[in-house]
Amino acid sequence: MSETQIDIEIKEEKDIVLARQTARNHAQKVGFGSVDQSRITTAVSELARNVLRYATDGKGRVHIRELVADAGPGGLEVIVQDDGPGIENPDQALQPGYSSGRGMGLGLPGTKRLMDEMILDSVPGKGTTVTIRKWKRR
Repeated sequence: MSETQIDIEIKEEKDIVLARQTARNHAQKVGFGSVDQSRITTAVSELARNVLRYATDGKGRVHIRELVADAGPGGLEVIVQDDGPGIENPDQALQPGYSSGRGMGLGLPGTKRLMDEMILDSVPGKGTTVTIRKWKRR
């Protein structure tokens, strides 16, 4: 599997817009249709917004990479990382309606529904990494 990657620092609202647009551009370049482009863009927007909302000092990183499979249709992977307070119970955070008290509890579960794969790795006091993937259909 080969890949190209774009890295975006998230520090303020305009960085969310940049991450969204970069994700949409990559999704289009990879060959996703407009519906999947919107799904990817919405998921990236939600995760980047979570960085501003919850991470220490509202800072983090978004990594967007095209995945080119040797024997498959390929896809797009987005990794969103922060060095924030982490999530005490990641499994609970993925349940619809659960909120840490500052949101509606729709972000992470909604993101998971929009994408083909989602991995949530969080260590309290260390930070959170969310990896999402969308695969092209044959």
